[in-house]
Amino acid sequence: MYKLRGHHLFCLLGYRGMGYSKEYVENMTKLHQGLRNRPKTWIQIVKGPDQLCEKYPNDGEYHCQEMNIFERDAAILKKLGLYVGQVIRWEDIESRIRKHVTPSDVQIVCSTCSWKSYGYCEEGIQEMIEGLGLKEVK
Repeated sequence: MYKLRGHHLFCLLGYRGMGYSKEYVENMTKLHQGLRNRPKTWIQIVKGPDQLCEKYPNDGEYHCQEMNIFERDAAILKKLGLYVGQVIRWEDIESRIRKHVTPSDVQIVCSTCSWKSYGYCEEGIQEMIEGLGLKEVK
């Protein structure tokens, strides 16, 4: 079972093998590809730093505790009809994304995200809507 915060549910959709450090990328890739290959994996929704935040590098500003990140978590959980403490399979999260999310939601919900400009998250949401699942990361 993975423990994930709200906004990382969207980050996983747009993940393309880039990140804050080598250790962060390795951790994110392992988790991402695990979900891609095993969509029945259980996810526990947590408040605050999760398994991805654990590998955030300590040589820069640690944004995982910032208020705007908590607000983004809450907005995404609300959009998906999920709540902190809930345990749900990744494939059920994918289903909720297909039903309740559009690519343009990223512009609103993730307006302050530094990764937004790449367009990967919108692309990932569209691929999820089309039933393609998470993109393979090499």
